[in-house]
Amino acid sequence: MLASSWLTNLGDGAAAAAGPLLIASLTRDPLLISMSALVSWGPPLLFGLYAGVLSDRYDRRRIVLVANAARALVLAALVVLMVTGIVTVVTALVALTLRSIAEVFADNTTATLTPTLVKRDDLVIANARLGTGFITLNQLAGPPIGAALFGVGVIWPFAGQLLLVVAGIVLVSRITLPPRTRPADEQAPNAVRELIAGFRWTIRHAAIRTLALTILIFNFTFGAAWSVLVLYTQEQLGLGAVGFGLMTTLGGIGGLIGTGLYGFITRKVSLGALMRIGLVIETLTHLGLALTHSPWVAGGIFLVFGAHAFIWGTTSVTVRQRAVPHELQGRVGSVNTVCVFAGLVVGSLIGGTLATAFGVAAPFWFAFAGSAVFVVLLWRQLMLIAHDD
Repeated sequence: MLASSWLTNLGDGAAAAAGPLLIASLTRDPLLISMSALVSWGPPLLFGLYAGVLSDRYDRRRIVLVANAARALVLAALVVLMVTGIVTVVTALVALTLRSIAEVFADNTTATLTPTLVKRDDLVIANARLGTGFITLNQLAGPPIGAALFGVGVIWPFAGQLLLVVAGIVLVSRITLPPRTRPADEQAPNAVRELIAGFRWTIRHAAIRTLALTILIFNFTFGAAWSVLVLYTQEQLGLGAVGFGLMTTLGGIGGLIGTGLYGFITRKVSLGALMRIGLVIETLTHLGLALTHSPWVAGGIFLVFGAHAFIWGTTSVTVRQRAVPHELQGRVGSVNTVCVFAGLVVGSLIGGTLATAFGVAAPFWFAFAGSAVFVVLLWRQLMLIAHDD
């Protein structure tokens, strides 16, 4: 599973750069070019909940195989369209959308496999290793490889992703999962009832409810600040495109540092204390970026934030997997996915509005104030989220 995750993350990272480049090569219409971003975060909002229902209802390994097979077919069709020279903006956007939809089902279900394959006490290190692949391959290595391959020929990043997805399918087919136990009183499939059950369990479980709300609200503030990050690096830090890329790379390097230290840190610090420390770091990150005009200071902040983002994200996944019953992992995970993307979408709207009215630093001041208030309100509850019993 680890090898499959790492390979497909490399392909996803390459495609993250190649998709917008493909659309930009076919049109100069800003609205159509912006659609390449919409097709990446729209499907998790629209299909995330249903993906959770399916992963709790059917054979999870089979869902991953079918979803990745669908993704491979879409990529193969897109490659054929490009080779024959008949690809258009519309067909490219449709293909990228279908690929993203298949990815939602594959990613949601893959996340439910870890607790079935790994003992509870080993979830921390298992999720750290999965996160290592995401940071190094999806965020750091994938995008420059995708852009470089696109420069060689438009088909190569998509053909490369196709090969990596196929390799992922072969690897997942080798996994043997423990048999799924069905309750004796299990009712006939009903998507609405199953979704309600997932929401009800999340709302009634105090720790997971607080965790979901934390992710939602902190993505309001994070989305507000990071939505104008390009303008921030240009106008407040005085950097160009290369400088912007360097700042995001420093965040990835910070994630690698967090990866290397994660096992040591979790042996010394409780998960609840880690969550407290992480949200304080995120709050101070927004304050530091709002105040500084120095690229050097901002670079240090991005480095620390990258380590925090990996550590906090891995901790929150581990906490959720430990607490949620196996039969609800998909649905509760999909509620978390919706909270993530809903927070980012709303936050980006807030950030754009504030930056337009008050300047590029305004979203960071908003993010600092909102995060600080929420940390104070959540301070006592954060220790209860990461319970060990």
